[in-house]
Amino acid sequence: MIQSQKQKQNLIEKEDESLKKAKTEIKKPFLDDMSKKELAKIGLSVSMGLTVLSAFSLRSRFSKNLHVISGALMVGFAFYHNSLYDNKTPAKKDK
Repeated sequence: MIQSQKQKQNLIEKEDESLKKAKTEIKKPFLDDMSKKELAKIGLSVSMGLTVLSAFSLRSRFSKNLHVISGALMVGFAFYHNSLYDNKTPAKKDK
């Protein structure tokens, strides 16, 4: 009975230590800002290329669907790319 209480106490202490370690560790993001921007640029380029190439043969149903989907992806990547930049600078007003 005394051993089981000691084991429980040891487990509780180990859990407390692991919780303290988890709170103090700073988790790094999977991708940094520059990688996210590059990923958005690559996505824009690929979707624009697919849009252009699918525009040459819009007679087939597959090509029409590919054209619409790649156009929507291009808009999505453009929005994502724009959201990665800070807009903290005020707009310049011409006098």
